[in-house]
Formats: sequence, structure tokens, C-alpha cells
Amino acid sequence: MFKLFVKYSSIVFGLALLGVQVGMPAYAGSLTVKVSDPKGALLENAVIFLTPQFVLNSPAPVRDDAEMRQQNILFSPMVLPVQVGTNVSFPNFDESRHHVYSFSKPKRFELQLYGKDESNSIVFETPGVVAIGCNIHDNMLAYIYVTEAPIFSKTGVDGLAEFTDLENGQYEMTAWHPGIRKDGAPAPQIITVNDSQSQKETTLNLRRVWGKQREADENPY
Repeated sequence: MFKLFVKYSSIVFGLALLGVQVGMPAYAGSLTVKVSDPKGALLENAVIFLTPQFVLNSPAPVRDDAEMRQQNILFSPMVLPVQVGTNVSFPNFDESRHHVYSFSKPKRFELQLYGKDESNSIVFETPGVVAIGCNIHDNMLAYIYVTEAPIFSKTGVDGLAEFTDLENGQYEMTAWHPGIRKDGAPAPQIITVNDSQSQKETTLNLRRVWGKQREADENPY
């Protein structure tokens, strides 16, 4: 028994010298997804969701709080992906009061008029898209996407969604954008992550006209 223990310890020590962590999950490093429209224009505020087709060795961290600011008579961020059960706060940083509401089926709510440095919060329990508006400022519009997917990322102005520390294996990849047409989303893809760096591309068809918040046309104060 002692000899077996020494032999096993030697193997573990040898693996450690090679940079292999025994009992730890194998990570592939990073994944970058480029999102564009059919004309090649890069899309900001698209969300990429990854659902592992295997049991994760280390479950993805769960964030149970998030923030949707009201600042400069705009919502920030305009698109906020969250997991089911997330508590989202709505702080007001404007001199003007705001009246935040949603009529979306996954979460109908109303946060009546409140002023600067005040905040309210809502828990989002049901998956789906929740469109957010302000009853005082028609230019304000935002979207909260409530998902059951454990891993997700949002594109920046460069159209890139980035993931790090992914475990090796297969994932179902889906995409969404607030301006997406009903028939504009590609079918879910099964992707394999097994390299230190992986790159994917996806194309989304947007409605010719879709609602987005804009700078206020006049001084609201």
C-alpha cells in the first residue's frame, strides 16, 4: 500500500511539474463570436448564449444581481442579459424623475415616479425578453433578456462577444438581438470548443425598422 501511494504521489508531482492540475477541469481558453447582419455590418448589443451539452466540472458562476441605470435620459445598458432569478436594480442618476415600466409577458411591472439617487429593484423569474420603457421620456427604451443558459456574453461596438475559461466540449450556441426579425435568427448551432482560441461567426437578420432609445430632443430638466 505504501509503495502504491508513493507511486501515485510521484505521478501527481510529475504532472504538476508539467502544469497539469490533477482533478481540475480542462479549459480550452477563449471563444470569440463575431455577429453581423447580412450586409456585413457588425452588430452591437447582440447576445450569444452557450448551453453545455455535458455536465460542467465547475458550474458557471451565478450572478443574482444586475443594474439598469437611468442616466442622461437613457437606460444603460440598453441590452441587459441576466439569468433567471436575477434581481435587477433601477437607480436614477438624472435630475429628472423617471417612471419605469414593462408590459412584456415574462415580467409586467411598474416603478412609479422616483427621483435622483433613488432606486427600485425587480426580480426576473421567467425566461424571455422584457422591453423596458419610461412613462415620462418616450425616447428611453431598453431590453432585459432573462435566460436559463448558464453562459452568455454581449457584443460591443466591434460586433464581438468574448468568452474565457470555457471547458472543453460541445455547446449549443444561440444568438439574439433586440432588432431581430422573427425569422432572422440562425438555427442553434452545436459548436466544439477544444482549442486554446476558437472563433465563430453568425449572421442575424434585423427588422428594417426596430425600436431603440435615442438622445432626448429637448432639455427635460
